[in-house]
Amino acid sequence: MSMDQTDQESEPRRKGGGPFRFFGEVRAEGRKVTWATRQEVIVSTIMVIIFGVAAAIFFFFVDSLLRLAMQFILSFSLGV
Repeated sequence: MSMDQTDQESEPRRKGGGPFRFFGEVRAEGRKVTWATRQEVIVSTIMVIIFGVAAAIFFFFVDSLLRLAMQFILSFSLGV
């Protein structure tokens, strides 16, 4: 016998519960979660926006610098 067959035989079969049992378990697990407070969500959102804008500005300048460097290098090779 292969390992897969022995593993399947040793595990007991679970009874189905249907969608009502599933959603009941989902609600029960949702009650166990420690949810963030409104203040924590607001502060986190502001931080994400600030870092997103900072990253966009940083990459804009890096991209501009690289574009200028490439134009400078290519101007020598093309003889323009």
